[in-house]
Amino acid sequence: MKASKVAQYGLLIALALVLSYLESLVPPLWVPGVKLGLPNLAIVFALYRLGFKDACVISLVRVVLVALLFGNGAALAYSVAGAALSLSLMGLLKKTGKFSSVGVSVAGGVAHNAGQILVAMALLETSRLAWYLPVLWVSGTIAGVLVGLVSGELVRRVPEQK
Repeated sequence: MKASKVAQYGLLIALALVLSYLESLVPPLWVPGVKLGLPNLAIVFALYRLGFKDACVISLVRVVLVALLFGNGAALAYSVAGAALSLSLMGLLKKTGKFSSVGVSVAGGVAHNAGQILVAMALLETSRLAWYLPVLWVSGTIAGVLVGLVSGELVRRVPEQK
């Protein structure tokens, strides 16, 4: 792997970790579990600038490090499920070329929430948590729009590494 690629990985992972930490300092907005999705700025940027496989590596490293630093095993399970579903859908939508960074990011935010609820339903052995999905989808849509706008602007403004 080229040194410039390693440097990009390091910078994006560090950025995602810092954004995760900052997000952990923000008290729950109006509903428990609702977050701003700040670390996804680095992931969506990586998806558009580096590609799907690189974004997957950066996301997985971030999820594991955040769970080790700020969370626990359950947090890791929720985060891995959300990140895997989110990245899979974002990668597919980006590949079609029919969606902007905002559309891709919104789909990722909604899919992330769905993945987390599915894990919670499996771990708690109840389908009653499904009622919470509409609330999380609204918050995921709002966060996805903001993340998509900012990350799209970053992709346009940050010079590519040669």
